[in-house]
Amino acid sequence: MQPAHSIDLNCDLGESAGHDTDLMPLISSANIACGAHAGNLETMIEAVELAARHGVAIGAHPGYFDLENFGRQKRPVEPDEAARLVLLQLEQIYEVAGRRLRHVKLHGALYNQVCREPLLADGVASELGRLWPHLVVYALAGSAFARALRSREMRLAEEVFADRTYQRDGSLTWRSQPDAMITDENRAVAQVLRILREEMVTSVDGVDLPIHADSVCVHGDGPNAVALARRLREELAVAGIAVKPPPV
Repeated sequence: MQPAHSIDLNCDLGESAGHDTDLMPLISSANIACGAHAGNLETMIEAVELAARHGVAIGAHPGYFDLENFGRQKRPVEPDEAARLVLLQLEQIYEVAGRRLRHVKLHGALYNQVCREPLLADGVASELGRLWPHLVVYALAGSAFARALRSREMRLAEEVFADRTYQRDGSLTWRSQPDAMITDENRAVAQVLRILREEMVTSVDGVDLPIHADSVCVHGDGPNAVALARRLREELAVAGIAVKPPPV
């Protein structure tokens, strides 16, 4: 199998984690919090302007309205409610970014539930396709959400994670589990390079899974986020893999 010639490196920003200035030059796409799980109008403006200065693709990062739990607590949600959450936050960041808004990536528990549950996936994909058909939509590689977007011939970027572990069904390990995060930089880099070279990833219980990547996520709120992003850029350069946003 031929290794990837280019890859998108995306990061969740505008979350007041303190790393945005250092991370922005290292990535190609920024997913900017829309004031629900984190951020506010001021942080949205700052993140959009910073991304524009560095030529980084600007995206919305909608999640649950849940500042206390950073949008990472799973909750019951119906398809129409999930779609409304996404559409409302897209409208909020569009007021700041305008036509520079290029993509959307869901956040936290909402991301995981929509990627796992076909009814939620169909509901959100349908509304995005109806109202925001020009946006690139990020979805967990191989997920129900990715399938729903592909079936509607929408602009899909299948996403993998540098710093998260996988279950044997291809889903991410819930953060409530002790082995959900990859904190070792060498292990995270090795996982990304294997995905890009072989289109394979190993689950937490040792099963090799086929996986395709259009984009790699590095979480911007981790204590080692900048070091990991910088290391990834270095290793990708050595491997001859360019970093740039997914095509529109």
